[in-house]
Amino acid sequence: MAPTPGRSATIEDVAAAAGVSRAAVSKVLRDAYGVSDSMRERVTAAMTELNYRPRIAARAMRGRTFTIGIEIPDFGNQFFTRMLNGAMRALADTQYQLVIAPAEAGSRHGLRAIEALVDRQVDGVIAVSPRVTPEALDRIAAHTPVVMFGRHDTSDAYDTVAGDDVAGAHAAMTHLLGLGHTRITHLTLPESDEEVPSPHGLRLRTYRTEMERAGLADEVVVLRTDEGQEAAYRTVRQTLEEGAQPTAIFAAHDELAIGTLRAVAESSRPISVVGYDDVPIASHPALGLTTVDQPGDEMGARAIQLLLERVGGRTDAVHEVFEPHLRVRTSSRSPE
Repeated sequence: MAPTPGRSATIEDVAAAAGVSRAAVSKVLRDAYGVSDSMRERVTAAMTELNYRPRIAARAMRGRTFTIGIEIPDFGNQFFTRMLNGAMRALADTQYQLVIAPAEAGSRHGLRAIEALVDRQVDGVIAVSPRVTPEALDRIAAHTPVVMFGRHDTSDAYDTVAGDDVAGAHAAMTHLLGLGHTRITHLTLPESDEEVPSPHGLRLRTYRTEMERAGLADEVVVLRTDEGQEAAYRTVRQTLEEGAQPTAIFAAHDELAIGTLRAVAESSRPISVVGYDDVPIASHPALGLTTVDQPGDEMGARAIQLLLERVGGRTDAVHEVFEPHLRVRTSSRSPE
């Protein structure tokens, strides 16, 4: 029998749906000796049908697995490499191992990847999923500790670690406006929505706010591109070939900014470029990318610390924000 609408499925519901005892379901959850393949299949099918996840008490019966899952939406983004490096250093002297899962192809939601990690009984999850709903995260966090990376949520059920995206975008725009730029274009991703407090949404909102505050509302131009340097390069190149006349481009993150630098170089036009994240290659003299530095290594380490605290029993939510800093290099200059 299905649970009452609005009520989460219990172990008793699973037992009833599978036609077995509660003890049998418990054995499957604990991967106990002597469970037949047919019983495991019946119980697993019932859990899938009822969207059942083992509660904390059930997880406690089997003990910890000493694995932590990290969901990543884009392995091409070097900022996430910084985050992973920080996470691995934070776990260096522990018994824990990382299990890394990519978000499903063609989607930046990441919910399937998070649930796959949970189903593999990791002790906790760190996720970079700007579009998974808070309601879905609350459901997962009810039984598995969760830390969301780059989110500005205020849920009581899970922790968050993020950079101050408003302050960072403000610093980038103040820099460009201070140099005398008035035709500043913002390059961002298709799903960026300034009404949603995601990192890219907040950067987009701040760009528009700063342009309007400077009396440049009529000069607001937002370009959207898919992820990656190559996609950004094609988008900016086509835009410039079609006659756009920006004097500066503020990219939502450094991978987009690096692709933009290539398109600008091929155009031989003096267009300033500013990125966001300060990935390692940004400081290379051949690029000299002016960018907003948010400390990915420290943020990754802090996410691990918070998750281990959750695994250890902390229940109060922590929402931590890191201060960014503008790194001015040769890719930005006064307009000619």
